[in-house]
Amino acid sequence: MIRFFGAVLVLSGLAAPAVASSDNSYAQQSAPRVVVSCYRGPWQQVIWDHPNAVFVDSLVDIGYSIERAEAIADRICTDASLVNNPEALKATTEAIIARSPRG
Repeated sequence: MIRFFGAVLVLSGLAAPAVASSDNSYAQQSAPRVVVSCYRGPWQQVIWDHPNAVFVDSLVDIGYSIERAEAIADRICTDASLVNNPEALKATTEAIIARSPRG
């Protein structure tokens, strides 16, 4: 079973990225990382929200097709319950990755 872990980074400005990596062992340092980065705009409401390219690219890097990566990233970035909630953002992303087949 793949285990996910990561560190959550909160940056001021337009994005609230969360970094998660998937790996079979905590000892390996070269595990693929998923960088969750959404353009939020200045609003609390989900209006212009969309994934930044780094988010989609990092999903492609761990084995998703571009179409599936975009769908996952859109799902995460347009979820109003995840706005300004980095822990929920990370947990939801990890849950979707864990149950979504790659390739």
